[in-house]
Amino acid sequence: MLKKELRIKYKELRKNLSKEEIENKSLAIANQLLQLNTSIDDRKVWQGTYYHLFLTIEEQREIDTEFIIQILAGKDKEIVVSKSDFATLGMSHYLLTDNTKFKKNEYNIPEPINGLDVPVNNIDVVFVPLLAFDLKGNRVGYGKGFYDKFLSECKSETIKIGLSFFEAETIIEDVSLNDIRMNYCITPTEFYRF
Repeated sequence: MLKKELRIKYKELRKNLSKEEIENKSLAIANQLLQLNTSIDDRKVWQGTYYHLFLTIEEQREIDTEFIIQILAGKDKEIVVSKSDFATLGMSHYLLTDNTKFKKNEYNIPEPINGLDVPVNNIDVVFVPLLAFDLKGNRVGYGKGFYDKFLSECKSETIKIGLSFFEAETIIEDVSLNDIRMNYCITPTEFYRF
């Protein structure tokens, strides 16, 4: 399928999820993440210091990342959150602390008002939001390109982990050269390695 078709399909699928289903599926994804240490390659996920995590846009019925925040805090990881600049399609990154204050932007994205800057080359692992993904690790987001730009700025060894309520599509037909593939994707029932 094409990205445009996938966006329509998966936005509709999300819209049909109840709050209880979103919570249960989000918890299942977090539990899958905890299982990620079965091989030497998988163990690299937990060897980093700085972990970038998107904050849930409730209005888009996204995965509740609060469970993952708790896992990262329990592992004494530095959690990084972002603020979007819609003029440049860039993102600035801040350390999440007990003092971090948030405000929703015009797209209902919770963003830090202030905080300690984290250089993009410090980030070891990125949890990537998405609407759909395929068996090769390609993803479909909302179409603005924020994450493709951000991921292209990360160091080559940064681990990219997608989070999805739904399983993989076979193939996304219109992948572009600017699209950055993921290393992993976690769903409530599967762990994909690319």
